[in-house]
Amino acid sequence: MPATEVELEQLPMNYWQATSRPLTSLIFVLPMLAIYETGILLLGPEAIRNGVDVWLRQFLGLMGLGQYFLLPVLTIAILLAWHHLKEYPWQFKPTNLPLMAAESMVLGLFLLCLAHFQASVMKMEVVAAATSGQVDMTTKHVVAYFGAGIYEELLFRLMLIPVLILFIQGFAFPKVVATFAAMMISSLIFAAAHYNFFVSGGDSIDAYSFLFRLSAGLIFASIFALRGFGIAAGSHAMYDVLVAFS
Repeated sequence: MPATEVELEQLPMNYWQATSRPLTSLIFVLPMLAIYETGILLLGPEAIRNGVDVWLRQFLGLMGLGQYFLLPVLTIAILLAWHHLKEYPWQFKPTNLPLMAAESMVLGLFLLCLAHFQASVMKMEVVAAATSGQVDMTTKHVVAYFGAGIYEELLFRLMLIPVLILFIQGFAFPKVVATFAAMMISSLIFAAAHYNFFVSGGDSIDAYSFLFRLSAGLIFASIFALRGFGIAAGSHAMYDVLVAFS
């Protein structure tokens, strides 16, 4: 017989289990979400709004849902609903948060090392996974990096990958195959979304940056699948910040 909710709540959770769940992910990303949304308001015309943030708000606006704070509220609601539907226990351990920050930093460093390796092989400059042009360490860029970490992971991983898995499974593919295919397709879309053939104002496409962003997309998709939304968003934001310092 399956365990009851009370029994599940009595089971001890280790770090890896607890931090991969939506509730802990939500609590971990809430400061980044607050910094981004507050920063955008305070910076006004000087703010650099994340592209995915703009797309999602435009989509909501087309449905007559243009309220400013609706998108962050929906982000919170999606994570809470995901946690509820999975029937996870409503447990949270505050001491996990600094460990999650450290893990995100380590994964961001790993991605930065990969970027430098690819750059040395292809004799190119390191590019940010989420921003275009020259990166400088200003308040408005840091705010933008937090927005990229949250909203790009929200769209390309949390929303797109499950939909693609269900769609591909509809053609009688096993879940493992559907998952790998969904990760690849979402990563291709993630990479393409940074270029001017896909969106106005994007970068001019070149082989190195596309290959790197595709690799980054696959890494973020793997982190999302193995470690959950919070670590994926945190490592994405940390990578972009580290690029600015490198």
